[in-house]
Amino acid sequence: MLPGETAVISGFDDDALSVKLMEMGLLPGTVVRFNFSAPFGDPICITVSGYDLSLRIAEAATITILN
Repeated sequence: MLPGETAVISGFDDDALSVKLMEMGLLPGTVVRFNFSAPFGDPICITVSGYDLSLRIAEAATITILN
């Protein structure tokens, strides 16, 4: 995704990590917006449910999205 783009979460690739992500508000069907990545690319900042959330690339890579 490019900065400013939005997508809808469709699921997760890692069952163990999905629990942690869902507790942070990243639920299937939720719209997320990619804001920016840190200077070296990790972590990234997304907006979900009205708040900004910072995720490591490895965590974000387990989220499947619909464009």
